Amino acid sequence: MPGAHAPIVALMVEKAGFDGIYISGAALSAELALPDVGLTSLSEVVQRGRQISRVADVPSIIDVDTGFGEALNTARTIQETEELGLAGCHIEDQIATKRCGHLDNKILVDIKTMTQKIRSAIEARKDPDFMLIARTDAKSVEGLEAAINRAKAYV
Repeated sequence: MPGAHAPIVALMVEKAGFDGIYISGAALSAELALPDVGLTSLSEVVQRGRQISRVADVPSIIDVDTGFGEALNTARTIQETEELGLAGCHIEDQIATKRCGHLDNKILVDIKTMTQKIRSAIEARKDPDFMLIARTDAKSVEGLEAAINRAKAYV
């Protein structure tokens, strides 16, 4: 799924015939001249999601970083993004302030904390078709087996 960081890019992705759009947090950070270390706000992410959902007719998934806080904050994040009419979002298991997935020195939240966020996200979601994607950065931090164990715990 190609990424789009701006409405014009979303239109180009759609015109090229792709059947979905990924609204990248890293690309949004770059457009704002910020490093991808969790400096964008929920308001900025929601605003960009709204701008893209207004012009795109294909399903879009938005990157909501770590959910912008703890479980309660994650619930609000889900409510805000679901209202945009997007197909779903993904949440990652790093601490805030997070680091871009391909960078070193990432620190992960414990499995219990992440599963609480996921549970909170599920409870906050109104539409069962709104996809909640849990992403782990554990492979580069703890190894493949730990990443698999986390992924299983997140389901």
